[in-house]
Amino acid sequence: MDKQARFRTIEKMNQNHSIIMLCKIAEVSRAGYYKWKATTDTRQIRQELDADIKEHILAIHRLRPYFGYIRMRTALSKEGLQVNHKKVRRLMRELGIRSVIRKKRPFAGRKPSVVFPNVLNRQFTAEAALKKFVTDITYVRTGHDFVYLSVVLDLYNNEVVAWEVSARNDLDLVLNTVKKLNAKEAVLHSDQGFQYTTKKYSNLLEEQGLKGSHSRRGNCYDNACVESFFSHLKTEKLYLERPNNEEQARVQIAEYITFYNHERFQKSSAISPGGIPGKDRCINSSFLNVYLTGVRPA
Repeated sequence: MDKQARFRTIEKMNQNHSIIMLCKIAEVSRAGYYKWKATTDTRQIRQELDADIKEHILAIHRLRPYFGYIRMRTALSKEGLQVNHKKVRRLMRELGIRSVIRKKRPFAGRKPSVVFPNVLNRQFTAEAALKKFVTDITYVRTGHDFVYLSVVLDLYNNEVVAWEVSARNDLDLVLNTVKKLNAKEAVLHSDQGFQYTTKKYSNLLEEQGLKGSHSRRGNCYDNACVESFFSHLKTEKLYLERPNNEEQARVQIAEYITFYNHERFQKSSAISPGGIPGKDRCINSSFLNVYLTGVRPA
């Protein structure tokens, strides 16, 4: 057993046994143990501080997606967080976010962005199912890290009809969510996040027979209904039962979406989305049972 493992064992047993005795049995010095403990405690505190700063960075990025690390540092400073610009750049890189403003100089491999007109135009109601969808991504804190949730809501009854969880906030997360939709000639509305303005996303919508729609840049009200769902998810589930890892996050998200679609009544109708005439179409509705039992439906 190496020294690190011996130090961890001493840490676990020091509540019931003398540290002097444990160090003697483990053949390590007390000074070495205390130095290891101080380093471990410092590292844990640093990770907790970094996680808090990451939450602030993500919140600022959603409101000001054009901020680079320099302006992000200034915004954090105004919130009382004095952070070195190198650290801000590192944390933004770890979160996979960057300014949406493209560099003016050309470079090889650039993919042209595609921006759709705002077809939805804040018309957050639909006369029939599978005609108007809204989609977005949110982050979910898991201990000292984050996972990302992508959802699609049907505006006919606000039902979550498709969703996907990933450890990375990338294009695949969005594409895998959209691929679960089974609707033709419907509008799919999103913000102008980098995933939603790529050529691959545009091509997928064309293949799926969907019509793209984009919010105006930096205007969160153009996609307010899906933001409202994320708020319900976090305040009614994730803030009360904070997940410690990606596995727990997936289960808790699955539980809440099942509850939201089938049991949580809406103020406007006093019934759940699944209770509104028009059927239950959630692609992941059986996910929780599959995840817990390992048995997939035939």
